[in-house]
Amino acid sequence: MEKRLIIAVLLSIGVLYAYSYIFPTSKPASLAPKQSVLSSASGAPAQPAAAKAAGAAASYLPALPVEPNSAASARDITVETDLYSAVFSTQGAGLKKLVLKKYKETPGAQGKDIVLVNESAPNRFALLSDSRELGIQPSTVFNSSASNVTLPATGKGTLEFSTVTPQGVLFKKVYSFSGDAYRIGLTEEVHNSGNGKVDGALHLLQNERVAAEHKKEGRYEVYGPSTLTDNKVDTDKLDNLLKAPAQYDKSVIWSAFSDKYFMDAVIADKGSIAAVRLNRVGTDLLVRDISSPLVSVAPGQSVAVNYSVYYGPKDLDILKAQGNRLEEVIDYGWFAPISKPLIYTLKFLYKYTGNYGFAIIIITCVLKLLFFPLTHKSYKSMKEMQKLQPKMAELKEKFKNDRDAMNKAVMELYKTHKVNPMGGCLPMLVQIPVFFGLYRALMYSIELRHAPFILWITDLSAKDPYYVTPIIMGVSMFIQQKMTPSNMDPVQAKMMLALPVVFTFMFLNFPSGLVVYWLVNNVLTITQQMYINKSVKA
Repeated sequence: MEKRLIIAVLLSIGVLYAYSYIFPTSKPASLAPKQSVLSSASGAPAQPAAAKAAGAAASYLPALPVEPNSAASARDITVETDLYSAVFSTQGAGLKKLVLKKYKETPGAQGKDIVLVNESAPNRFALLSDSRELGIQPSTVFNSSASNVTLPATGKGTLEFSTVTPQGVLFKKVYSFSGDAYRIGLTEEVHNSGNGKVDGALHLLQNERVAAEHKKEGRYEVYGPSTLTDNKVDTDKLDNLLKAPAQYDKSVIWSAFSDKYFMDAVIADKGSIAAVRLNRVGTDLLVRDISSPLVSVAPGQSVAVNYSVYYGPKDLDILKAQGNRLEEVIDYGWFAPISKPLIYTLKFLYKYTGNYGFAIIIITCVLKLLFFPLTHKSYKSMKEMQKLQPKMAELKEKFKNDRDAMNKAVMELYKTHKVNPMGGCLPMLVQIPVFFGLYRALMYSIELRHAPFILWITDLSAKDPYYVTPIIMGVSMFIQQKMTPSNMDPVQAKMMLALPVVFTFMFLNFPSGLVVYWLVNNVLTITQQMYINKSVKA
């Protein structure tokens, strides 16, 4: 959808300006790897070489997929906060279900809560511990420190899972919760109570259900894994992972899986992620194997590895508060420096208007005002160029057999009348990055999700159910084009008049917030053009 919009905009601008003005006679700083990645309770050293750790992790990873095991003795522990409800299982110390309480599948109080995890098969739980060298695997059934955890908004709590392996290793997995945060702390501890040294990497298996009904539209328009590694965000297409696994082992900061509005992520603490391997198991399961650097624990010693886990909305403010550049999971593309300030402005205006639709209108008006000098100059230059068309036609006829002489005469005409043939084009081109920045901001803003505007528009992130605003937008675009000065020949002019029809059909399924922006922008442009047409004498 975005590609079609970009092509249409660039095509319309190219056809409008290139032919008439440019060719009047023809058709025209790196993140350093973390040195200390493990905290040791008694000074036990971790393997210092990152390459060695990553290599060991890589050799371990092909053990996937995990085979299901009987969980007759496993039980569930529920964690309740104001933000979410989570169900953990003692099998694998994994996450069985997580429901967000502040967000609904459909608008209104009757809508069902957003479910990010919901699995019944033990081998599909999220955050499973799988460290075979240490005697831990997904089928391991742990002891738990509590039966249920309920936290008020200001409360904090922990849930500890523990088990002792045949090698004499006491393995603890501790989750830390805050009643007012989506962030969950996660610590894995290895206490060696045996007689021999134990070596290995700690693995977390993040299982993601890939449902066949998820299509490239709506919430699943963005859908898949991404990893902040080697100082950049790498995004993998799910179809490509069917062909071959992907692995990252250079300065991994976080590993995430997200749709357009919600996500989960495992975030490193002091380099605790040595490698991430992405593997499709069948067509409906993606396994992210997140491994720590190698640990070596002598008898009587212990080592702890820390992570943070995030399950929640892709809200720019909330993600930025997590640190570790987690907000970069929202892909604004090249226009991020423009999109982010616009998002903050949108949220600021919402505090005063209480309506994101009105906030969009205000932003549109402010942008139009800021660019008024440029657009005024552009339309005025186009109007002046239009007045020269009779003389341009005379020169074209006079020098029809001498292209060089005609170009020279045309340039002299421009110079005599002090008209810049690029004057109508360049000011408009300056605005293109701002337009696409706002486009990306509105398209991927969770704030617009289920946000009502007025009358029948009850969700600014969804299309207009009656297609009223796209049709009005198309009419306004047609009026705008009729009022805009043009130096095209009649055939090209007719072709340009077809663009409003193309844009109307394209915008039928666009989010209402984007249509409102474009419609208001068109109305303001028409008003501006009326003013220019009166101020410039014919």
